[in-house]
Amino acid sequence: MAMSAGPAEGSDAPMSDINTTPLVDVMLVLLIIFLITVPVVVQTVPVELPKVVFEPTTTKPENVSLSVRSVDGKCEVYWGQTLVTPQELLDRAVVKLKAEIDKQGGPTAPGIELPEAHIRGDVKTPYRCIGGAIFTMQRAGFARVGFISQPPAGTTSPRL
Repeated sequence: MAMSAGPAEGSDAPMSDINTTPLVDVMLVLLIIFLITVPVVVQTVPVELPKVVFEPTTTKPENVSLSVRSVDGKCEVYWGQTLVTPQELLDRAVVKLKAEIDKQGGPTAPGIELPEAHIRGDVKTPYRCIGGAIFTMQRAGFARVGFISQPPAGTTSPRL
């Protein structure tokens, strides 16, 4: 590396060149520090997130359709079009499940298909209302509880 000691011989003019070596040294040190610290700061757990695609559901007459909404902080659950209390929801669900099992030949019948519960929840409904309906339906014996939603346009998947 060449170094300038000053102006040409005999001239007393000040040196006007800027020494950039200390600046480059500081920048290289900062670059090395950032290269070392960034992987330490950015910590992620490798997770494969699901690809969400709307799959049309087939509505069977034996499935239960529930609508859940919140009015003035109170949870309202509708069985079809009828407003029900949590106890009425449990009683109706147990009766519906028993009737469907008996219709298919009893609990020991081979290939029995249990009905599903489909829940439509209002966007502004707190989760405690929807979670209560899910818990009640599972307590009644419904193994499959799903949600009915309005997907964005163009997200339907082809039926296989």
